[in-house]
Amino acid sequence: MGDKANVHPGAAGRATAADRPASVRNVVLVGHSGSGKTTLVEALALTAGAVNRAGRVEDGGTVSDYDEIEHRQQRSVQLSLVPVEWNGIKINLLDTPGYADFVGELRAGLRAADAALFVVSASDGVDGSTRMVWEECAAVGMPRAIVITHLEAARADFEEMTRRCAEAFGGDDPDAVLPLYLPLHGPQGPDGHAPVTGLIGLLTQKLFDYSSGERKESEPGQDQLPGIEEARNRLIEGIISESEDETLMDRYLGGEQVDIKTLIEDLERAVARGSFFPVLAAAPAAEGARQGLGTVELLELITGGFPTPFEHPMPGVTTIDGKPRELKACDTEGPLVAEVVKTASDPYVGRLSLVRVFSGTLRPDQTVHVSGHGLADRGHEDHDVDEKIGALAMPFGKQQRPVTHAVAGDLVCVAKLGRAETGDTLSAKDDPLLMEPWQMPDPLLPLAIQAHSKADEDKLSQGLARLVAEDPTMRLEQNQDTHQVVLWCLGEAHADVALERLRSRYGVQVDVVPHKVSLRETFAGRSGGRGRHVKQSGGHGQYAICEIEVEPLPGGSGIEFVDKVVGGAVPRQFIPSVEKGVRAQAAKGVAAGYPLVDVRVTLLDGKAHSVDSSDAAFQTAGALALREAAADATIHLLEPVAEVSVLVGDEYVGAVMSDLSARRGRLLGTEQVTGGRTLVRAEVPEIEIGRYAVDLRSLSHGTARFSRSYARHEPMPPQLAQKVRQEAQQAS
Repeated sequence: MGDKANVHPGAAGRATAADRPASVRNVVLVGHSGSGKTTLVEALALTAGAVNRAGRVEDGGTVSDYDEIEHRQQRSVQLSLVPVEWNGIKINLLDTPGYADFVGELRAGLRAADAALFVVSASDGVDGSTRMVWEECAAVGMPRAIVITHLEAARADFEEMTRRCAEAFGGDDPDAVLPLYLPLHGPQGPDGHAPVTGLIGLLTQKLFDYSSGERKESEPGQDQLPGIEEARNRLIEGIISESEDETLMDRYLGGEQVDIKTLIEDLERAVARGSFFPVLAAAPAAEGARQGLGTVELLELITGGFPTPFEHPMPGVTTIDGKPRELKACDTEGPLVAEVVKTASDPYVGRLSLVRVFSGTLRPDQTVHVSGHGLADRGHEDHDVDEKIGALAMPFGKQQRPVTHAVAGDLVCVAKLGRAETGDTLSAKDDPLLMEPWQMPDPLLPLAIQAHSKADEDKLSQGLARLVAEDPTMRLEQNQDTHQVVLWCLGEAHADVALERLRSRYGVQVDVVPHKVSLRETFAGRSGGRGRHVKQSGGHGQYAICEIEVEPLPGGSGIEFVDKVVGGAVPRQFIPSVEKGVRAQAAKGVAAGYPLVDVRVTLLDGKAHSVDSSDAAFQTAGALALREAAADATIHLLEPVAEVSVLVGDEYVGAVMSDLSARRGRLLGTEQVTGGRTLVRAEVPEIEIGRYAVDLRSLSHGTARFSRSYARHEPMPPQLAQKVRQEAQQAS
């Protein structure tokens, strides 16, 4: 690492490059949309000899997987694997979407990686969502580095952006976030802007000039040395403060010159254990150039400073019945434990699974146990099945390059896993195991859909099943109350991608319909009703009369049926029939077509005929009696109320609380949280928060999160209830 200049590009994906976990680096790129992650990945691949200027694969490696949806949306919407090789080390670059709606793909990339590159645009800075991801990485001790892009932008300032990164990411120790290089500026142009043409290595005090399209090393002039002295001294002190040699700082402050090799070794160790976070600059190569600015330095950092898979803590592993299983981290000879981090459908080879191998070695045509648990609430049924996998391959542009095996610590694409879904565990069929799932965000934006035609209706179920198998951040709901099919998504862009995939991949055209919440009805007070069902027009007639009384009950009581008939006015065999009719009518509703709840129905009296009375007649009479009781009573419409918890930066607390109040919310309280954030709790009618996932993001500039849980049903305001009744009448 440091200022090494030797370049040995090789072919990515060769089995020999990843036969040992020590020869693998798994790196996830994190940053907001437009920060330049995908461009940086392609620049690294170009420098490693992977692609030519047209973006086509040459010696190995790949550009990011092309996706028509991404092309139309002009944003990355999925996780992409880009393997390259540098100095005999295979680097699996995991390019993640930067848009908040696709944070599920980001979390999958974090699970598969051993280190993270945070890509920050010099023209945009650090946004709130990137800070939150940094905190997540810090919580698990993931090594991180920062890459500043878009230095060609007007008014881009590397030093200022480095200072802002130190403020955002450094926490209590801003000296843990320091640059390894300073930008080398070329001649000033007519607009007064001096382009960045190279880098100045702070440790070796060497110049690395990229202006010719190739990295050229030279010595700095005497006039340049004073400008880097302060930054160099600060970097050395930052490295020494993280050194395991506790005497080194005293020796340095005493005037001893610390050997460059020692500094580089200490730097690499500090980066690998996640206590020092170097800042670098990078830019794509100019037209016709071979290497992009800073790409060699970045590849050296990854191979020399980022940890091997051996240093990745093993996620929790249990047997299928939940017993903990202790496994050695990254043991190529250990039990097979691998995890599906992404699922995609290929029009030619079918389902493809991107798999991270944590233990053992995965081989083609091997029979594995596929286990998925814990996502039943999102439409993913628990499953345990043995499957024979197909070929193993590494992505290679639009193609897949076969590989003979994948050892612990590596990533690989697996074909023909028909039942495997994102998040599933692959293990040996005679030793089935289950990995603890990674944290997935809750989808909180409902999208109600229906098939566009009868032909689409026949394909809808299968298309939805395949859609949620690919994306565990999406929840499929078949709402029994509203009879709607609802896809719960993370945001509008997530919903748009889901609809487009249904149409283009699975041939299903759907219509989006207004989402309905599960309303209820109840009686406001006591009421009585008489049900008379008498028909005698020749032949076998129908005869049933019953009288009931209805009274409200506390919330959550449901429907209670009481028999107080005396003297056999209603024969005993027909009393269950009356109850059945009452409950059937209650399920249909008595005012606006919503289920009736929380009432006691008491059967008081009735009449029967020795010949014409029947089960069906008394069911009908019971339903008529309930409708008559409702006609003479005040019926309340009950709406579901959710308990909402919003975690938001202190600067947005006032706006969030005002917005919740405007949604008829009742504030329950606030609680201070570390990091300058506040937890706001409130109860809000669900009908008011259908689009809250979108609105809160806009309100807080993408920095707030919220959760919701059902609290209870309570009466809807009269004016809103009247509007709902009118809409129900018009619909009928």
